[in-house]
Amino acid sequence: MDAAVIGGGSWGSAFALHLGRLRQRTLLWVRETEVYEDLQENRRNGIFLPGHQFPSEVSFSTDIRETASSSPLLFVAVPSRFCRQVILDIAPVVKRDQIVVSLTKGIEEDSLKRMTEVMAEVFSRPELPRLAVLSGPSFAREVAEELPTAVVVASKDEKVAQIIQRFISNIRFRAYTCGDVIGVELAGALKNVIAVAAGISDALHFGHNPRAALITRGVAEMTRLGIRCGARKETFLGLAGIGDLVLTCTAQQSRNYHVGYELGKGRRLAEIQAETKMVAEGITTALSVRALADREGIEMPICTEVCRVLYENKNPEDSLRDLMLRSLKVE
Repeated sequence: MDAAVIGGGSWGSAFALHLGRLRQRTLLWVRETEVYEDLQENRRNGIFLPGHQFPSEVSFSTDIRETASSSPLLFVAVPSRFCRQVILDIAPVVKRDQIVVSLTKGIEEDSLKRMTEVMAEVFSRPELPRLAVLSGPSFAREVAEELPTAVVVASKDEKVAQIIQRFISNIRFRAYTCGDVIGVELAGALKNVIAVAAGISDALHFGHNPRAALITRGVAEMTRLGIRCGARKETFLGLAGIGDLVLTCTAQQSRNYHVGYELGKGRRLAEIQAETKMVAEGITTALSVRALADREGIEMPICTEVCRVLYENKNPEDSLRDLMLRSLKVE
């Protein structure tokens, strides 16, 4: 195999579809039996990516270790809360000369680690596989529809980032490289929390002004925490930062925006989550971000208020009011 993808959700499926269209032989691992059977029988994922047929270059497996060992280039696209177990499952077969790329946008709840940090910890050995992360404004459905998309690939090893860049890029999908793994991963996780706030604001019919303010002040929050954690400021002004934030805060197909919108209408979180099998990373990331901000001594008022709405049943209107009534400051 030229590549392997762990995760048969919407993003993992869309990415495997993209690789198949590039004529890269790709093995896609899926967990759900019904998804696997649909893929085998119809070459479609009707649950997570309806309306798209996979080319013959893409094959499917329910054997995670077979998938992980099938290719020198491995992409991991599972929700952050499942990432550690998946990495534990594949660790025995991952080799030091493989490249492992995280497609996950989240922070582990208990450890507060980024996904490549989880990988480095689990793969702990004298010679790690080469690690990277791919992020940026990239809705799975639009990638599947071959709409123009630009992303960023970050790795501490510039050659690794360039290998991935060349492997995945074409006229419809353009990848840039970056050396700031910390910034790219934090930006990808934090933007989901801000998107929940944007959805709440729109549900309350507050208009375009507060959405613009949330995006702008959201970038400020993301950047403050990122710099404290060792990231570069400019990363948050790029595709992984403001690019992905604008997308997630302004499009109704965003899962995180949708959660916020439904919360703004007065619905309960459990009710919203029960309606879909898809994961909105901002729900769990909100807790991780608040804990990480507390640990680092960073003020993140938007993320804090999102947490209070999600987990403390705070009225969304009260949260937005409290944001507006905070003490006046210099920007």
